Amino acid sequence: MNKILLSLLVFVGGIYGSTAQSVLGKWQTVDDETGETKAIVEIFEQEGKLFGKVVEIFNKERKNARCTKCDGKLKDKPIMGLPIIDGFYKDEEGFYKGKRLTDPVKGLTVRGKVWLDPENPDQLKVRGYLAFFYRTQTWLRASP
Repeated sequence: MNKILLSLLVFVGGIYGSTAQSVLGKWQTVDDETGETKAIVEIFEQEGKLFGKVVEIFNKERKNARCTKCDGKLKDKPIMGLPIIDGFYKDEEGFYKGKRLTDPVKGLTVRGKVWLDPENPDQLKVRGYLAFFYRTQTWLRASP
C-alpha cells in the first residue's frame, strides 16, 4: 500500500513539476518600455510547434481594437484572438524560435525567441529580432 501511495505522489509531483517548468499556459504581457501589463497571451503547442494568441486585453478601450498596422493576413484583424507567436520550434538549447512574432500595437512581425527565465520559471522572456537589433520583454505567468 505504501509503495502505491509513494508511486502516486511521485507521478503527481512529476506532472506538477513538468507543467510548472513549461512555457505553455497563460502569460501576462508586460510592456518593456512602460512596465504596463497589457494582455494575457495563451501559449500552446500544436503538431510539435509553439503558438500564442491574445485571450484577454486589460485596457477596456482596446478590447475591440484591430491590428490596423499589421500587414498581410493579420491586417485589420481583431487583436483579441490574434496569433502573435506562430509556429515556433524548440532548438537544441531549449529555446523556442520562429519567424513570426507579432507586436499588434506596432504592427511588426519579426523573428523571435522565447524561453523561461532560468532564475524564475514564472517569467517568460520574449525577444523579437529586426535585423541586428532586438527587444526583450519579460512576461509573467498568469494565475490559473
